[in-house]
Amino acid sequence: MTELSFTDLANTIPFCAPADPAPKAPRFVMPPGAVDCHAHVFGPAEHYAYTSERTYTPPDASLKAYQQLHQTLGIERGVLVQPSVYGLDNSATRDALRALRQKGRDYRGVAVVSSEVSEKQLDALHQDGFRGIRLNLLFKGGLQWKDVVALSERLAARRWHLQFLIDVSDVDELEQRIKRLPTHCVIDHMGHMEAGKGVEHPKFQTLCRLLADGHAWVKLSGAYRTTGRQHLPYEDITPFAQALINSNAERCVWGSDWPHPHISVPMPNDGPLLDELANWAPDKHVRQRILVDNPEALYFADS
Repeated sequence: MTELSFTDLANTIPFCAPADPAPKAPRFVMPPGAVDCHAHVFGPAEHYAYTSERTYTPPDASLKAYQQLHQTLGIERGVLVQPSVYGLDNSATRDALRALRQKGRDYRGVAVVSSEVSEKQLDALHQDGFRGIRLNLLFKGGLQWKDVVALSERLAARRWHLQFLIDVSDVDELEQRIKRLPTHCVIDHMGHMEAGKGVEHPKFQTLCRLLADGHAWVKLSGAYRTTGRQHLPYEDITPFAQALINSNAERCVWGSDWPHPHISVPMPNDGPLLDELANWAPDKHVRQRILVDNPEALYFADS
């Protein structure tokens, strides 16, 4: 895979906006042990090269800024997800995890690998705190489903999970495919379906059934990726989030999606963005499940 310098990429691939550097605290009290289940770190760009097969160039989003975000929001643990700008090179995410874990911080990672990844490579990723593999099937040209099945069979023995970036409205036979996989499956960003298609869309209802039956997990994240609104609150997303929670609150986790790369709406502040969760789940006991208990089971059971 061809790699370009930071300067070359800046000249050929547009930058996306940076996160708000002054996050506010949420209006509600975060429970002890709260987990941010979806975030990324970027850079320094001069040290961690981006791939040429990208649709955006992110500004640096440092580990220090990530930790400051969690301190402000009241989050104690997190899951770093390998961003697409690095392709199969998990170095930036790995090094961030190593730095956090060397300080005794309880963090996990989700990597991106090829279908030919070796057992030795998976062992090394496990040692560094990775517990899942992300599959970007939102765009054509990624892994085929036969590769997904083979990878899932290898991950099941490790108690890892598969994380899918998909638009559920664009996937045929999702229910049958997910049910055949032997490992846990996590769906990114509430299924990544445009809000305008409506909560009664048959394929969104399929996602709800998968949750209800315990065959899938879902991340309550990335509301700005599917909303028809330009600014918070993203009221058109509330019915989707609540439908998922009502289907099975024990299979829902929350993620900030910080630093919110490559979004088409004005950059939100992370405090009001987290407050959306209180709108979706006003019961603090349900939020306890989403923020603490469910992530504990999915990411930290082997700690």
